[in-house]
Amino acid sequence: RGSRRTLGHPGMSITSYNGGAVVAMAGKNCVAVACDKRYGMQYQTVATDKNKVFKMHDRLYIGLAGLASDQATFHEKLKFRLAMYNLREERDIKPASFGKLVSTLLYEKRFGPYFIEPVIAGLDKDNNPYLFASDFIGAPLLPDMETNGFVTAGTCTDQLYGMCESMWRPDMEPEELFETISQCLLGALERDCLSGWGATVHVICPDKVITRTLRGRMD
Repeated sequence: RGSRRTLGHPGMSITSYNGGAVVAMAGKNCVAVACDKRYGMQYQTVATDKNKVFKMHDRLYIGLAGLASDQATFHEKLKFRLAMYNLREERDIKPASFGKLVSTLLYEKRFGPYFIEPVIAGLDKDNNPYLFASDFIGAPLLPDMETNGFVTAGTCTDQLYGMCESMWRPDMEPEELFETISQCLLGALERDCLSGWGATVHVICPDKVITRTLRGRMD
């Protein structure tokens, strides 16, 4: 009698199947969001140019960690909802309203969920940073900006949280915020085999968005 074989790692979560890491961090009138560039199938690397952070409008970005097919599906659904919102309201959506929209879209699919973990970073009309994260059924996490102004998602969440907890401080200027989030992400990627291969960082300021690409270990 033939033995039954298990494909891949038997204990691996479906949200870890493609790997990836996303982190967002608040500064003084600015906010940053960053992701790694690896696209994998379990322990096999398929591509090294996978984008996981998407622009919703000039002052609002969303990062999606988790299953790549659900990332694409959810991103298309968000684009449709935002287009309808802009058509009806004739203005850009507020970051807090967008967070509630994402949470609602995830919760309404709770019995057959999208296997993604969203991270939202944006600036409101007063240039105050807004951060949001949730699990795959939409339970929101809104961090206290005075004590831990960052949110994380992906396969190296524990490593990212430890790095951010030790390096983040309030009221960082854009350049210091870029350096801090970059070092936190690269340090965490060194300790996770399901994410890495460089990173992309977006720093959202009141008058511009700074986007830079980081080189990491290519193994």
